Amino acid sequence: MNIVKLLEMQTALDEHIQTKHDLNAENLVERKILALLVELGELANETRCFKFWSLKGPAEKETILAEYVDGIHFILSLGIEIGFVPENPSAVKEHGGDLTAQFIAIYGYISEFRTKLTETSYQKVFAEYLSLGEMLGFSAADVEQAYVSKNEVNYERQKQGY
Repeated sequence: MNIVKLLEMQTALDEHIQTKHDLNAENLVERKILALLVELGELANETRCFKFWSLKGPAEKETILAEYVDGIHFILSLGIEIGFVPENPSAVKEHGGDLTAQFIAIYGYISEFRTKLTETSYQKVFAEYLSLGEMLGFSAADVEQAYVSKNEVNYERQKQGY
């Protein structure tokens, strides 16, 4: 995954949104953290990994990938806001496929990041989110391609007054 390319795209999108909505003077960290938590919940909902009471399977892979890259947008945006550059971990750790545990862990890492706002806690969120993507069966190429597509959708939404 070309992190530099995605960061450049996210920076441009963030600048566009902040200028259009007159937010350049605001600190958006808290709102972006909440947005990331909400997107993580939407992603979990599409996987249905925690819905022990239901026989309905997960959403289609494309739908799950679209939700997943929404989280990538906010993780990159948080890094930009604070001044951290996400590092692509050399090896993503093996989790054994327990999606529910991974979602709960990421919620915890985001909460820890919110209280500490350190580069170490930020990198942990990013690395664990990438691990989640691998657990969901997404390659780095899948994520990058979906990110680029969703970035275009986000610009189009801004033009339409989303």
